[in-house]
Parts: sequence; structure tokens; C-alpha cells
Amino acid sequence: MKLIASDLDGTLLLNGSTQVSDELFRLIDAYQKQGVLFCAASGRQYNSLRGLFAPVADDILYLCENGAVVFYKGKVLGKTCIPREDALSICRSILARPHCEVLISGEQTSYLLPKQDDYVDHIRYFVGNHVTLVPSLDAIEEDILKVSAFCRNGAAENEDDLGNAWKDRLNVAVSGRQWLDFTVAGKEDGLEIIRKALSLQPEDMVSFGDNFNDLGMLRYTGRSYAMRTAPKAVREAADALCDRVEETLKELYREQFE
Repeated sequence: MKLIASDLDGTLLLNGSTQVSDELFRLIDAYQKQGVLFCAASGRQYNSLRGLFAPVADDILYLCENGAVVFYKGKVLGKTCIPREDALSICRSILARPHCEVLISGEQTSYLLPKQDDYVDHIRYFVGNHVTLVPSLDAIEEDILKVSAFCRNGAAENEDDLGNAWKDRLNVAVSGRQWLDFTVAGKEDGLEIIRKALSLQPEDMVSFGDNFNDLGMLRYTGRSYAMRTAPKAVREAADALCDRVEETLKELYREQFE
């Protein structure tokens, strides 16, 4: 084992938790002393993830935006952008739906065209993203890494109408009860960036996840764990089930190093 990659929401962050446990930080430190790196693998942006992992912020890898960009030691290891016209077309479709808000991911900020003020507060204060409000899609000048629909009436209610037109060209994944994500990359692509940069193999990696945007990652790594609360398809993609990531990491540590 040389790398541990874990999803956040619904995996490390359970029951609505907004903070990573001190126990996990101690485990990250213990594993690092054995030469094993930790990777936060999430649909979240870099700034949000870095804030969550503040005590170990400079020691871990960040697989952000569902694998569209990977950071290590403050530098971008690699990124995968959505073709601009595709990204803008998806944004227009999301904005046209009355119950949906759009989130457009750049390298280090989330661009918003909010319909309601509470959405900005949710992204800024609950999710913890750096936010940039723009008057129009044309005001976004940088490459677009991910487009997300925040669906107040639930992602499942919008998945077919929003996603079906793009599933042959992009990764379309439910990443939470209210989130539907569009990327070129999947988390497995982010892990491939890490593999090449650090000269690892998939067999060297362990992963943890709970939702459909974790499927590729769970299938990519040599060993994988799905949360017991995950949908059936996600549970079936993993090698084993997990109730709490920290407990499984303690078991793996005893197996490998004690």
C-alpha cells in the first residue's frame, strides 16, 4: 500500500458532518511515517478540501472536481477540461430549469450565477468553496473543469433530462442527494495522473467511496471499500464494505505495519 484515496461527503463526512475527525489526521500522520500518502478524492474544489484538511494541508494530495484537477504541494499535477462549448451548453440547460442552480468549476474558484441568495451562502459557507459571482457565462475566461447542477428537488429528478444528452461524451454522475456533476474526467482519471506523477501502480492504492461518482475510483484501485449505506451498484463495485473509514484504516495499518 502506497496511497489511500477517500471520498469526503457520505464517506469521511457522515451524518451531515462538516469536519474531518482528529482521528483521521492522526492516521494520516501514522501512514505517512510508513511511506503511505493520503489523497482527498472529492467533487469539491481545492480550497474547500484544503480547509477541511488544514492540520495536514501540505502533506496530502488533493483529487478535486471529481478528478478534473489534482494538486500536490501547492502545484497542479494535471487537469482535464470540458470543451468550452459543451460546458456552456450544459450551463444553459441547468439555468433553464427552475429548481436548479449552476456551479461552474475553475481551477480554484466556483463561478455562480445565482437565482437565490441562499445558494451563494450554501456554497460559500457550508460547502466552503471560494466563490466568484459572474453576470453571465461569457464573463468566465478560464478553462472549465466541471459543471454541476444543484437540484433543489433532488438530483435523481433531473438526471435523465439533464444528463442523457451528454452521457455518450461526458461523465455524468450523481454526487449527492442534490448534486449532478458533468466532467470529462472521473476520479479514476485523477488517480491515473497521480500514478504517473509518483510512479505508482493501481495495485498500490486503496480507495473509499459511497456514491456513483466514486465507481471508477473503486474499480481502479487494487483494494476498494464502499460505505455500507451506498447504493447497491456502488457496493457491488467494491471489494468490501465499510462502516467508518477510520476504523478500516486502523485495521489495515495493523495488517500492514504491526
